[in-house]
Amino acid sequence: MTTAPTTPADPAAEVTAYGATVLAVEPAGAEPVPESARHGSPLGLLWTWLAPNMEFATVYIGVISVLFFGLGFWTATAALLLGTALGSVTHGVVGLYGPRFGVPQMVAGRLAFGRWGNALPAVLNAAGAGLGWFAVNSVSGAFALATLSGWPTLACLALVVVAQVAVAYLGHNFVHRFERYALPLLTAVFLAASAVTLGKAHLGGAAATAGSTGGFLLAFSAAFGYAAGWNPFASDYTRYLPSDASRLRTALYPALGVFAGVSLLAVVGAASATVATGEKNPTAAFTGHLPGWLGDLTLLAIMLGAVSANAINIYSAGMSFVSLGLGRLPRGPVALAIGGLGFLVAWRGLSDAGHSYEAFLLVIAYWAAPWLAVVLTDQWLRHRAGTSTAEAAARMADPRYEVWAGPVAMLAGTVVSVLLFSNQEDFSGYLVRAAPGIGDLTCVAGFVGTALLYAALRRVPALAPAR
Repeated sequence: MTTAPTTPADPAAEVTAYGATVLAVEPAGAEPVPESARHGSPLGLLWTWLAPNMEFATVYIGVISVLFFGLGFWTATAALLLGTALGSVTHGVVGLYGPRFGVPQMVAGRLAFGRWGNALPAVLNAAGAGLGWFAVNSVSGAFALATLSGWPTLACLALVVVAQVAVAYLGHNFVHRFERYALPLLTAVFLAASAVTLGKAHLGGAAATAGSTGGFLLAFSAAFGYAAGWNPFASDYTRYLPSDASRLRTALYPALGVFAGVSLLAVVGAASATVATGEKNPTAAFTGHLPGWLGDLTLLAIMLGAVSANAINIYSAGMSFVSLGLGRLPRGPVALAIGGLGFLVAWRGLSDAGHSYEAFLLVIAYWAAPWLAVVLTDQWLRHRAGTSTAEAAARMADPRYEVWAGPVAMLAGTVVSVLLFSNQEDFSGYLVRAAPGIGDLTCVAGFVGTALLYAALRRVPALAPAR
């Protein structure tokens, strides 16, 4: 008896044929990448995660820490480094699901959230990446192009969006290659701009004062939210690695990429806030103190950095959406649709970019922290229970598998975090008066509380996994 030849309609055959091809539309969706299509090395993840963080949105974390949160340069630097370090470490850890299972991050999340419960983080991630982050980065890229060219900002926004969507549409391999070739230019220009900025900054003047505890915690939360905001994407870019790829390197290189890019430019952003330029356009304010030629190159790098970051945002937003399990949705057209919606959101954000970005960073921190708490706690519990890779993969693929402890704990942690932060003045009679700024620490409280709640609920029979 002979075996029927594999037809091109076979999803596994399509992904295998795609392999390491760069100039082709990726056919893979939420299904596992077969071992026959695995390629690459963990070192490539360093470039993939360093490049998208060499952008103006990263700079602006430092800017708002000084201008909006009232911190001095050195205090802001401490908060930014601490928040970035924590978000970078967790980024490396959750990315280990990729080589192990060959699935996107949101599919791997089914272990902790179940098939339908996983819709909560998947929808939030698709909206956060495809609409929120996409808008933030598109606005900065549009402002940079408008400042450089003198063209209308809306026209510049449209051009930047088209470039971003084009990279994401081609998919995994092209995104990796684009980040690799964008990195040298981004690094050279931003390092030069950073040197000039640090030379002109008033690091020891009035802006060097400490600031409030609340301001420190807000800056910490913003930096953590920015770095950890990449966490729900991590396995999307490690799933094509061979299953026997080094676990240490697979975790280390993405963490280093995120930490190096975010910490450097966020600190430079804090320094730039001590240089008065009088500009209202955020990108023009950052480049206003630079020599003309370097200012123009920096504006170009800001625009390229926006494309670099949003290629990842659109790609992963599409992956999150197809991970909902609503049939085998085509990843490419989904990315196009998300890009169109993101353009509309970015259009609205042109009028008040600074405060919109501040609010968005904090919102990211308050849902990403509970999600991360559930995923890491589940990983720890499974490790203690000795769950095998084969057993975990079977549960992940089972449409009947539900773990309601995950969405319940995450939802509770998110609601409590948002309520505490939004209404912290209402608690001033007790907790906030005793510990000023404690309301700004709700992302940490949300993480710890969610982890404890999830661990407790996993022991309740009614919420145990359905088999």
